[in-house]
Amino acid sequence: MQFYDIFNGDADGICALQQLRLEEPRASVLVTGVKRDVRLLERVNAAAGDELTVLDISLKSNAGDLKRLLGAGARLRWFDHHAAGELPQHANLKAFIDTAPDICTSLIVDRYLGGRQRIWAVVAAFGDNLHGPAQRAAAGLELDAADLQRLRELGECMNYNAYGDSVEDLHYHPADLFEIVSSYRDPRDFVEGEPVFEVLKNALADDLDRARALAPSAASAHVELYVLPDASWSRRIHGFFANQLARTRPRRAVALLVARHGGYTVSVRAPLERPHGADALCLKFETGGGRQAAAGINWLPEADYPRFLAEFSKTFSS
Repeated sequence: MQFYDIFNGDADGICALQQLRLEEPRASVLVTGVKRDVRLLERVNAAAGDELTVLDISLKSNAGDLKRLLGAGARLRWFDHHAAGELPQHANLKAFIDTAPDICTSLIVDRYLGGRQRIWAVVAAFGDNLHGPAQRAAAGLELDAADLQRLRELGECMNYNAYGDSVEDLHYHPADLFEIVSSYRDPRDFVEGEPVFEVLKNALADDLDRARALAPSAASAHVELYVLPDASWSRRIHGFFANQLARTRPRRAVALLVARHGGYTVSVRAPLERPHGADALCLKFETGGGRQAAAGINWLPEADYPRFLAEFSKTFSS
């Protein structure tokens, strides 16, 4: 019998797994990658009796491989907050999916565990730009303002580390980052004593300075769009920069396009005051997906840029 932990490489995926493994310690095969690498089940060849824990990746994007693994006799627990599509009814699948705009996978795991490792869910919620839910989850944990600031910075740094076209763009492979994180029961100890945190914090600040020097390529009362150059720093910072812009412009939708040869990678944030529509917009394009408040397109051909801009403006026009 083999255990597999299959998780998104961002703060939400890592913190969700951290909560579970603090409560349920076990040796497992780690399957993860960059944030946009969501079709992770295709890497797994499990057999009858194997147990898979899947965290923060879309069931819809993995439906074919899920069917294959269930057919092989594997057992799966699935925790996620992305649009799932049709949920298969199978005795070996236990799905905990909630697509509300104010929840993340770590908060779903927190609910599953009855709050026993909640401080890590707070880190994840901050990393997913869910500041209100993070603060609500933190209530009752006897955290002061300095503690909350440290948890916010950690969540943002962990999330920042997951963005890139490949693991070569990242500062740390998400599996390696989880292994480091797993040594700490309390995230505040990670912040205070782990050199990895300072590396990520300084790198984030450097990349953010470059992004802030850019002017928007399109802007109106309702939307704002930036095009970032084809560079490793752009691929690393675009998610954090999109979240920051969304917080400072709560009535506007934000789109960040990172140039690639012949096209773009796209990140969309719905207005914080109306956190809906990002997933519906991105699903209009072949490689799009995500959740109501934040979504993306893995590959937008250059020829589709005018259509994207028109759909983006239309979706958030009022």
